[in-house]
Amino acid sequence: MGKPLMAKATAVWLVDNTTISFKQIADFCGLHELEVQGIADGDVASGVKGFDPVANNQLTQDEIHTAQDNPLHKLSLKYNAAAQGEEKRRGPRYTPLSKRQDRPASILWLVKFHPELTDGQISKLVGTTKPTIQTIRERTHWNISNIQPIDPVALGLCKQSELDLAVQKANAKKAKDGGVMSDDERRKLVSTEQSLGMSAEPKMPSSISGLETFTLTEEEEKEDEIVDADSFFNLPDDKKDEDEQP
Repeated sequence: MGKPLMAKATAVWLVDNTTISFKQIADFCGLHELEVQGIADGDVASGVKGFDPVANNQLTQDEIHTAQDNPLHKLSLKYNAAAQGEEKRRGPRYTPLSKRQDRPASILWLVKFHPELTDGQISKLVGTTKPTIQTIRERTHWNISNIQPIDPVALGLCKQSELDLAVQKANAKKAKDGGVMSDDERRKLVSTEQSLGMSAEPKMPSSISGLETFTLTEEEEKEDEIVDADSFFNLPDDKKDEDEQP
């Protein structure tokens, strides 16, 4: 349920002008019942001026009368069509001040390990701006030499489910546009739990891609050279005759 504007001031007005119970006021204003009792005793919000919810189109007089007659009735905000959808978040995610210094590290991690994500998706995940993302992509950020990539989920800047969903959308769009996905990108289409449960496929690092062929070739050459093991112990005939001479 939505909360009224200036909740504490609204609670002050309801305490002073109605006989609604403390619990009903607390539930309506999103406060604790003891806090509402403190308002009635003058210990809480002593300098706060009451805010009339009826005059400000948040509550009807009939709703107040119903609540006063029935202590179990829960107050509800007056329906306002213009206010519908206002509770939805718009624009970049809000990032607490204590975590804003971690955003460049998260951006670098996303750019490095999820290049398929667009600047708009990264902006929504970690709550940053597109110019900041662009400077990190181009490595022109003023502190780029000191930034280490860190998973934004580990830093608490976004949820794993949100990151998985963004990656799935990016890969789906790439596939729709005709792009060819690599094996790693295909694994990203499933959830994190599923990908962790998959058996890892052995892969030969590109830096030693020719090592296996080289080893087999060496072994084949040795097999060609060693035809008979007895040849190690049999001396040539001319050498044997020289040793027999007195």
